[in-house]
Amino acid sequence: MFKNVMAYRIGPNWNATVPEIESALSSNRFVECSPGQDKSVGWTEPRGVAHGPLIESIGGQLIAKLLIETKAVPSSVVKRKAELQAQEIEAQTGRKPGKKETREMREDILHSLLPQAFAKQGSVMVWINPKDSLLAIDAGSTGKADEVITQLVRALPGLDLNLLQTATSPQTAMAAWLLATNPDDLPPSLSVEKECVLKSGAEDQPMVKYTRHILSTEEVRKHVREGKLPTQLALSWEGKASFVLTESLQLKKVTFLDGTEPDALSAEGEDKFDADVVLSTGLLGPMLKDMIDALGGENVFAEAASHAEGPPF
Repeated sequence: MFKNVMAYRIGPNWNATVPEIESALSSNRFVECSPGQDKSVGWTEPRGVAHGPLIESIGGQLIAKLLIETKAVPSSVVKRKAELQAQEIEAQTGRKPGKKETREMREDILHSLLPQAFAKQGSVMVWINPKDSLLAIDAGSTGKADEVITQLVRALPGLDLNLLQTATSPQTAMAAWLLATNPDDLPPSLSVEKECVLKSGAEDQPMVKYTRHILSTEEVRKHVREGKLPTQLALSWEGKASFVLTESLQLKKVTFLDGTEPDALSAEGEDKFDADVVLSTGLLGPMLKDMIDALGGENVFAEAASHAEGPPF
C-alpha cells in the first residue's frame, strides 16, 4: 500500500472525528478535468468503491486518497503553431508580434488544444494515526508531498503538520553506519543492504552509486572519509521490510519481505483492502519508531512536546 513514506507530526490541537473529516473532504471530491482544464485535484475513495467513503477507519488507522489528473500539450506543438501564427500576422500586417502578444497567442493555442489532450491520473495515499499524532504520505518527491499537504490543510481546519525532525540528521547517521567496522556500532533493528549513493558537497564533484554491492568495505569507507556523504542508503528492518533512507528522512522503495505480504492475510478471507491497511500500518509504525530511535530520537516542537502525554509512536 505504501511504497514511499514521508512522515509528519500532527499538532496537538487537531482532534477531528471521522465524520468531520469525511464532511471536510467531501467538499473537494475529485472531479475529472473539464475540456479546457489542464489539472484537477481532489479526494477519492481509497477503497476504490464508487460513491464510498473518502476516509476509511480501520483499527483506529485512517486512510485517505488524493487523486491528481493532468492534461499536457507538448510545448513543441504550441511553439510551432505560435510561430506559424506569428508568420501569418507579419505577412498580413508587416509587423512582428511583440512579447506580450506572443505570450497571449501561446496561451490561446494551449487552451484550444487542451480538449484534445489525453488525461493522466495519479493518486497518493495518506495514512493518519490519530492516537500517535502521526501522518504519512506515500510520496516519492517533496513536490508531490507538498501538494498533498496543501490539500489537507485546506480541507481540514486547524490541521497543523510538521515534517518529522530527528536529533541526528539522516546523512550524519548514514555516514557513521558506513564507516562502522564493528556490527555493534549499527542500530540493533536495522541492517545496511547493498545500495547507496554518495555525493560530494561540491556540485562539480563526481557521484558514486553502488547497486548490489557489499558496502562494508574499505573502498566505501574511503569515499566517506574523503567527503562523499550518503544521500541514499538501503536498509532492512528486522527482516520484515526493506527501504531506502534519504538525507531528508524519506523512506523510498518500501518493500515488505517474505512472510509479511498482504496476500498472506487476505487469503484467509479478510477484505484485501483492510488486510493491506492492517499490515502496512502495523509494520510501518514500529519501523518508523526504530528509525527515529536510530537517529537519536525526535526533535519535538515545543508546543507538541508540552502536549505529549506518552511515547511518540
